[in-house]
Amino acid sequence: MKILVADKISPKGVAYLRQQPGFEVVEAYGSSSEKILELVKDVHAIAVRSETKIGRAVFAAAPLLKVVGRAGVGVDNVDVDAATERGVVVMNTPGGNTISTAELTFTHILCGARPIAQAAASMKAGNWDRKTLSGIEIYKKTLGVVGLGRIGSEVAKRAQAFGMRVLAYDPYLSASRAAAMQVEAVTLDALLAGSDYITVHMPLTDDTLNMIDAAAIAKCKKGVRLFNCARGGIINEADLIAALKSGHVAAAGLDVFVEEPLAKDSELRTLPNVVLTPHIAASTAEAQESVGIEIAEQIADVLLHGAVRNAVNMPSMDATAAKAIAPYLDLATKLGTLVQQIAPQQIAKLRVTYQGKVSDLDVNAITRALQCGYLRRISGDGVNAVNAPTQMQRLGLAFEVVKSSDAGDYTDLIEVEATAADGTLHAARGTLIGKSNAPRLVGINGREVEVAAEGKLLVLENIDQPGMVGMVGTLLGKDKVNIADMSLSRLTPGSTAYMVVRVDTEPSEAARTELKGNPAIKQAKFIQL
Repeated sequence: MKILVADKISPKGVAYLRQQPGFEVVEAYGSSSEKILELVKDVHAIAVRSETKIGRAVFAAAPLLKVVGRAGVGVDNVDVDAATERGVVVMNTPGGNTISTAELTFTHILCGARPIAQAAASMKAGNWDRKTLSGIEIYKKTLGVVGLGRIGSEVAKRAQAFGMRVLAYDPYLSASRAAAMQVEAVTLDALLAGSDYITVHMPLTDDTLNMIDAAAIAKCKKGVRLFNCARGGIINEADLIAALKSGHVAAAGLDVFVEEPLAKDSELRTLPNVVLTPHIAASTAEAQESVGIEIAEQIADVLLHGAVRNAVNMPSMDATAAKAIAPYLDLATKLGTLVQQIAPQQIAKLRVTYQGKVSDLDVNAITRALQCGYLRRISGDGVNAVNAPTQMQRLGLAFEVVKSSDAGDYTDLIEVEATAADGTLHAARGTLIGKSNAPRLVGINGREVEVAAEGKLLVLENIDQPGMVGMVGTLLGKDKVNIADMSLSRLTPGSTAYMVVRVDTEPSEAARTELKGNPAIKQAKFIQL
């Protein structure tokens, strides 16, 4: 079996592949896209970092290809959809840069407390500026960690070793997990107001884009220090620049930027109280060696044993099983995404019930697809079918799977229930319809609905009174939002009703504000599936 190493990975990783029986390893660093198309004609696996693009044309030219391994976290240079269509497993190494990123973050924190970079530059310029280069101690100061995943947890440990008090904001972190880590779980506003230093460790999503903007910075102490080694855009760069110039933010450290490379004329480069590094969080010998060896081991496991780890597109299964469960994977993913958006952020338990003929299948892959759907907007690109259960455990979420042969009026049915900390239930039910096995929503929060499980949905709970459908239609029409589908449901006349509206485009913020402000609307959620 031939393995193409298209980008330079750790020599130990290449050596590991060469040691495996029956492997032929081709190293082709820096090859053009045309050369890659020629080389992949008879390869069984490809190892890349971020340089080589593995697009649809590559998959089409590689009939023997079974696996693409990315030595790193992001897979932006791999067309995952094309890989899935071809039955090619795409794997990454999500844990390899954890320590390196945590250490760089803490280096930035230290540089924010003491002007180390500025002092070094001054010394090399021939100066001796002791009086102007004073700093502060981090001992007994408060660090706010926004996002307590793998990297945020490691940063918290290092802060505690330096004698810092740690506040943590992570809306999906359970109280028991926070207690075990000896951090104080607080709201974002409490963290902003109470921290001397703030570091962000969240994926970049719609919810985290510009999370730390002018309004958030205004809630911080004067003299706060801000750090971002996660993703560019979580801290609004223009608002940060203004705060650094005004002195409200005393110092900052950034390894990531909205646009990379950072523009040469960026004002960030001119500010004396900010330390910049060119996205080098994973650029350590240990991290690169770790991901190189790890991806080599994963590729060997797939080719020699059929074992798949850290797959970003699908769990391991034979072709017959994959064909049988494929429609359920799509339905389960969408149900998980839907429930995550209609439920509160703090969830104690998730329960999935498989009813009807789906209960006769091996539902492991379906369950993992559901977990991935639930976690997608929480954990970002790092979540996959392999690590989803672990991420659920890290959030302190209990998970239960129930099977029943009785699906009521349906051939089969999948129901997902999220139990909040106060015991309230938030649920969605779905099934497959027609010869095409199209996913369909048939229940939300105990109300019967009938709407396609795709696209963009407005889920409304309103007082059951005349004119509600017309009001919603008129408001959306005024906002130039076309209605694709609508389902109405109520328990008894005059009580509360549910309206699920599938739309072609997202309503504007002004339209959503007007909708939520209507006294007859008890709840309004915009859902993206």
